[in-house]
Amino acid sequence: MWIQKEIRLKPRSRGFHLVTDEIVAQLPELREIHIGLLHVFIKHTSAALTLNENADPTVRVDFESFFNRAVPEDQPYYQHRDEGSDDMPAHLKSSLLGCSLTLPINSGRLNVGIWQGIYLCEHRNHGGSRSLVLTLQGE
Repeated sequence: MWIQKEIRLKPRSRGFHLVTDEIVAQLPELREIHIGLLHVFIKHTSAALTLNENADPTVRVDFESFFNRAVPEDQPYYQHRDEGSDDMPAHLKSSLLGCSLTLPINSGRLNVGIWQGIYLCEHRNHGGSRSLVLTLQGE
């Protein structure tokens, strides 16, 4: 079985946000899959996806702090400046983290670690709602 749908995540502030429950809530078809894969793709160049710690919120704060130091704003060598000082760093951060995840499914649930959750990595100050393409494959 193959299912593909596009969903929208609610707008979030800049930072790293757990979105696992929001994705699963918009994908009731997941419960029908005994064994398979879920591919999650974000249709944006200034936000990313990653899988990491889902319990301690300080991890997400530390992610934001790290990436802001690793890819600072307002660098004199940036040529792309048309959309604000947070835009070019957002593109770089998005490329470092990636635009997709592929997750295993078992018995109608994501088969990820107990401490793992899907992060929306919002790199813009005002990124707005984000679109994801969800592709389910399985039986």
